Amino acid sequence: MSSLTVLLQAQGGDYSFLIMMVAIFAIMYFFMIRPQNKKQKEIQKFRKGLEVGQSVITAGGIYGKIKEIEDNTVVVEIAPSVKIKIDKNSIYPDAQAQAGK
Repeated sequence: MSSLTVLLQAQGGDYSFLIMMVAIFAIMYFFMIRPQNKKQKEIQKFRKGLEVGQSVITAGGIYGKIKEIEDNTVVVEIAPSVKIKIDKNSIYPDAQAQAGK
């Protein structure tokens, strides 16, 4: 009888380990992977909808306004008559400008 109990407990332990692994993966998906994918889609949508005159921030932390838009690059004015040309992939929405709207 005791060997039957040990055998049943061992089989139950395998299922509980599997259930725990599935639960951990589900938690990681809903709290880490899914929000990151959602944020990446929002940034990609922002980059496709860039407009001249829009306030942006570069990946290097430089704030400015878009003056020209080309295929893969953007000309950003960071001070009066100071313009820099940067890649579209290094542009992010300016949270301060959006908060003021």
